[in-house]
Amino acid sequence: MQPLGPDLAHTHPRPVHWVATAAAVAAVMAGSSVFQPSDAKATTATTYSAPRTGALPGLTAPDPRAAAYPMDCPQAKPDVLDRGSADLDGDGRPETVAVVRCHSATGTPPSGVYVLGQPERRGGAPRVVATFVDPKEGMSVRDFGVRGKKVSATLLGYSSTRVPRCCPDLQRTVNWQWRDGKFVLKALPVPGSV
Repeated sequence: MQPLGPDLAHTHPRPVHWVATAAAVAAVMAGSSVFQPSDAKATTATTYSAPRTGALPGLTAPDPRAAAYPMDCPQAKPDVLDRGSADLDGDGRPETVAVVRCHSATGTPPSGVYVLGQPERRGGAPRVVATFVDPKEGMSVRDFGVRGKKVSATLLGYSSTRVPRCCPDLQRTVNWQWRDGKFVLKALPVPGSV
């Protein structure tokens, strides 16, 4: 039987290669377990109703500029950096997911990612029904999107207080999806770990 390709005798791994590979994978996995949102399951308000089936006519997605966010911004309402809307839980009512942060003329304050549900009464403000990323976690958000019933983002963070706030040195792509009555977080593999 003929070999399928050129002789690759020089590519045979030796025990030292396996040890180095195992150490590298362990380091990546240790780093990736440190860098993720603090709660693998997004917090959900207790007043969030159970899903119903069928779209409800006439409902518009909640306006993220009208919501009151659980953030302490000293000077003004938080800035809405990005948003996306969809019926994430299949109850026939659209939700809005908003990326917000406190206003700042300089620097990059940490972001929050919140799910907004319909107001409790006509003309009322949208309700925060889930928190995906709390600003207290010190992360920024990039590549945010709502596609179908899935919310995705890349979270940027810092490995230590010595890292300048301008230049996050950690990143993790994550997504959230409604499953079994709650939003479930899935962290994708760290780049270069596979």
